[in-house]
Amino acid sequence: MPLDRVVTIEAKMASKRDFFEDPEVRRILMEHGFRVHITNMGSRDIANQDVEGYDVVFPSGQPAADLITNKRAKAGNPVLTYRPFVSPIVLGTYRAYAETLKDAGVAEPQRNGGVGGKPLYYTLNMAKFLTLTADGRRWENIGIRKHGVRNGNKILAQTSNICQANSGGTYLGLVAFVRHGNDAPNGTREAEELARKIKPLLVEQGLPSAEMAETYLSPNGKSISPIAVFYEHQYLAHQIRHQKAKGGPDTDRVLLYPDTRFVTEPQLVALTKDGERLGRLVTGNPELQARAVELGFRPRDATADEMSDQLAKFLTDRRIQAPVTSADDTKAVLPSLSVLERMIQIVGDCPEQQKDPK
Repeated sequence: MPLDRVVTIEAKMASKRDFFEDPEVRRILMEHGFRVHITNMGSRDIANQDVEGYDVVFPSGQPAADLITNKRAKAGNPVLTYRPFVSPIVLGTYRAYAETLKDAGVAEPQRNGGVGGKPLYYTLNMAKFLTLTADGRRWENIGIRKHGVRNGNKILAQTSNICQANSGGTYLGLVAFVRHGNDAPNGTREAEELARKIKPLLVEQGLPSAEMAETYLSPNGKSISPIAVFYEHQYLAHQIRHQKAKGGPDTDRVLLYPDTRFVTEPQLVALTKDGERLGRLVTGNPELQARAVELGFRPRDATADEMSDQLAKFLTDRRIQAPVTSADDTKAVLPSLSVLERMIQIVGDCPEQQKDPK
């Protein structure tokens, strides 16, 4: 395609940049006249900084997208949003830790096709897990040595920086929901009290700024953060790569699926007409949707507003166990946007947002 017919899209993106940085996705976009130039930052940074001069922004979850769309609407500049795929929040860990939680009655393996009796997925009882954290229990207290590991640290899931990342803020909302009797707090005062109560469950070991998936998948991940909060697609993409390179899945790294679950729905927010064209393409183009599956995403049916089952088939066809969610799982509800923002500020001790100089 002639270069004068290629439009460069200026974009701010968080973890879903994985999709747009993929060489095959770039090739397909180029065939349709798009080149995407990405500025990488956390979802809440995207929402709280200036978006002037950008065609699209793509925070990783609905709360950050809502901040943007609400601001634009109040300013008289409404925008269109597009939802090409979904990805659940998950807790990545390692087999020794998952089996230790199983022995303690806190996790249960999913029995649907693990390799050699080694399941890749466990269902996590969030209430029991958070009680372990609240009680200050340590891994050695619940028998981690039985599985060949020495770790005297407190049992805790680590998130990316709550002030910056959607995954951190969403996990905060999930913790709040569970510790509040499976109910989201209503008023600001109630939310502020709850935020102060749950703060130790989230920041006991500090607030890392790095992407937790990158830490988890690194060679030293097990010693840095035994349980890390990130998105399902980041783990599945790793397993797909591992299967292709090694002929089998990485059976040491496993996922914990909270029995109280929240599926994040990242929204691509189009700020210009070119951005709208890109949004329509990524949600409706069969090649791009198929590639999303190959990268571990769960694409949405663009016409039916339902989650696609393509991903499960793709994994099964490649002898990778496909995760399942139970109809009995509780669906978590996040607090209202303003309430969640206040809770994030309290738990993360977040600094005031600075304007983007662009």
